[in-house]
Amino acid sequence: MSSYPRSPLAPESFPDLPEVAGVELHAFAAGLRYTGRPDLFLALLPEGTTVGGVFTQSQCASGPVDWCREIISRGTARAVVCNAGNANAFTGSAGAASVHAQVDTLATALDIAAQDIYVCSTGVIGEPLDDAAMVAALGALVAAEPTGWPDAALAITTTDTFTKGASARIAGGSVVGIAKGSGMIAPNMATMLGFVFTDVAATAAACQQAIAESTARSFNRVTVDSDTSTSDTVLLFSTQQSMPESGPIDGPGHPDWDSFVSGVGWVCMDLAHQIVKDGEGATKFIAVTVEGAVSDSSAENVARSIADSPLVKTAMAAEDANWGRIVMAVGKAGEPADRDLLDIWIGDEQITHAGQVHPDYSEERANVFLQAAEITVRVDLHQGTGAATVWTCDLTHGYIEINAGYRS
Repeated sequence: MSSYPRSPLAPESFPDLPEVAGVELHAFAAGLRYTGRPDLFLALLPEGTTVGGVFTQSQCASGPVDWCREIISRGTARAVVCNAGNANAFTGSAGAASVHAQVDTLATALDIAAQDIYVCSTGVIGEPLDDAAMVAALGALVAAEPTGWPDAALAITTTDTFTKGASARIAGGSVVGIAKGSGMIAPNMATMLGFVFTDVAATAAACQQAIAESTARSFNRVTVDSDTSTSDTVLLFSTQQSMPESGPIDGPGHPDWDSFVSGVGWVCMDLAHQIVKDGEGATKFIAVTVEGAVSDSSAENVARSIADSPLVKTAMAAEDANWGRIVMAVGKAGEPADRDLLDIWIGDEQITHAGQVHPDYSEERANVFLQAAEITVRVDLHQGTGAATVWTCDLTHGYIEINAGYRS
């Protein structure tokens, strides 16, 4: 994990996560880039486990993402393995060979099908993996004593300053998730890496729908720096160990569907917010809500334009109510908007009304709201009924310091 100071927005401690029946966790300090900490993670899953997943839409996706996309249509899983420190991205045929070396090694060691093994990698782009070291490490990983969620969550981190986990109770069982992410966060279909597990029986189609819907409302609504990773992956596994009275959850028509998708969604949202709160150098957690747009998607585009703006984010860091930057970000979004209808709030302080400074606006009061660790920005476009919220963080010198020296 990062040697930088723990984020001031971090939770007090890693949550107490319940076991998920059928999930066996392993972690190992392979020394692939880091020392003195686990950097290799493995979850073993029972026969019959189903899976759904979403992946980066980067046109420069990593070898592990290519492999996971290739096998996801099977809808079955027996293991997921992840290494931290090397993304195995932009490594060409060598990267694909590394993935096959990993799955072949695990398939032999565990006596399972290679096509049921999901592979993820995160870290530096463009450096080939040391296959011999990885194969040896996988042997030690399999032989390691089972561990718990804290070590598993630690093993997948890179520049993270704290480990991320979340859980929810659902009808007949639990949902537990771990994630990593701190920078290169503006996902398109996923986030950096997220692994979600449930013991409640659900079909692969139900897992796919639940994780896709949950991702759209959570991981796809956060941004740290407007950059989409080559390795973004979110996977949802159902171990089938707890069978609902009406049989496996198979979609919205099932009586336990609402509970299932609500639990998965809660875990994804919690993890997504933790990722923003660990944004590299972050000191503020910012919710940007846009209302009155012509559609929800238009509202999301405007909110993302505000949340991604370096000028807005640096104003938040400085606790300076420079609201003209919010007007700028609305205008550049390319969505229907009328400057003479625009209403803007920071916290409870209304700044503009009908395209002018609100007569009761106080910059002093607005700046008080900006001194909090969690900030709300709200914009009403008065164009329609569309609404959306995007979560982001401020932009500080810490972001530059972390990323300027990332490889060293």
